[in-house]
Amino acid sequence: MFELKPLSHEAVPAALEKANRYRLLNEPGAAESIYLDILAVEPDNQEALKNIVLAMSDRFGKDYAVGDTHVNEYLAKITDEYERAYYAGIIYERRGKATLNKGGVGAYELFRQAMDRFEMAEAVRPHGNDDAILRWNGCARVINRNKLKPIESAGDFIE
Repeated sequence: MFELKPLSHEAVPAALEKANRYRLLNEPGAAESIYLDILAVEPDNQEALKNIVLAMSDRFGKDYAVGDTHVNEYLAKITDEYERAYYAGIIYERRGKATLNKGGVGAYELFRQAMDRFEMAEAVRPHGNDDAILRWNGCARVINRNKLKPIESAGDFIE
């Protein structure tokens, strides 16, 4: 096994910029690697925490194995209540879109979870920030356009 080389604290701003660029270039794995290097030297770096959550959720629809445990570990370290709820909504929304693209079973529930998180974010949002409302509306439109319905539980068929 190789021992990873530590990033210097002075290199963090440039590393954040580079990782953000990789995300924009649709290279979430490369971005995630850089965010991990940043978090190794600055474990509470809020920008890196938010962006690693985004990079990991960028991978949901790409058939990469991304465990919810790792995403949720980083999400839990986001200190701002609004941002924690907002990014949780994004995780559920992206998981819902990936599920919808693979047949859709369970997509409704994932979008509803996203909408619940966006409502939590809306309740504590900064004045003038309607991002959570925009995301909530986007989820509602996906549900409506695709005529998604909740999964019927086995208990619905008991005689």
